[in-house]
Amino acid sequence: VVGVKKGGTRAVLEFIRVHPEVRALGTEPHFFDRNYHRGLEWYRSLMPRTLDSQITVEKTPSYFVTKEAPRRIFNMSRDTKLIVVVRNPVTRAISDYTQTLSKKPDIPTFEGLTFRNRSLGLVDTSWNAIRIGMYAVHLESWLQYFPLSQIHFVSGEKLITDPAGEMGKVQDFLGIKRVITDKHFYFNKTKGFPCLKKSESSGLPRCLGKSKGRTHVQIDPEVIEQLRDFYRPYNIKFYETVGQDFRWE
Repeated sequence: VVGVKKGGTRAVLEFIRVHPEVRALGTEPHFFDRNYHRGLEWYRSLMPRTLDSQITVEKTPSYFVTKEAPRRIFNMSRDTKLIVVVRNPVTRAISDYTQTLSKKPDIPTFEGLTFRNRSLGLVDTSWNAIRIGMYAVHLESWLQYFPLSQIHFVSGEKLITDPAGEMGKVQDFLGIKRVITDKHFYFNKTKGFPCLKKSESSGLPRCLGKSKGRTHVQIDPEVIEQLRDFYRPYNIKFYETVGQDFRWE
């Protein structure tokens, strides 16, 4: 699962690892961006033990925006299947900012970081929270190494409204039986997203941690409108490239 940050990658990982044919690494190894110098054996040593019939999954959302990641993954295995969880880039940016703010309360305002010049509507694309949402730009690097048939895009929005449907497509993409279905989910009204029902073995329902489902910072509607305008051409290009309309407009 190579991206994107604040898109729903943790949910996809937690949902898919319910499948008996999938084993997943719980933490983000950051091998293809920060730890590449440690070598492939180090990376392999982190992985859960699997049977020949099982698929190993890891997720590090920053891979999607790391220039070197596609080439490095390709050099490890050109058959790797890649999953990218995307959501409306405006909402994603606000979620990203909300997360940063919870750790560093003294950072500038969202508006202050978003614009180089607000009156001219000049968006600061060097700010990571903005840059990540330019999906079409980042995707180009991946398509130099991997065909679209090896990349599956999950809608972060549909993951909330129809988790079983989105996970059904993920299972099809991975070539495994649709084991994870409606009966695995319930909607947690407090958090505002679906959680896994208790499994026979653990007896406890599994919900994502406290850091998920945070209430977003209130942003001036005009700023949101300007950002929508900024992302529109990138979104359209992204839809056209992947052949899927995510309806963020």
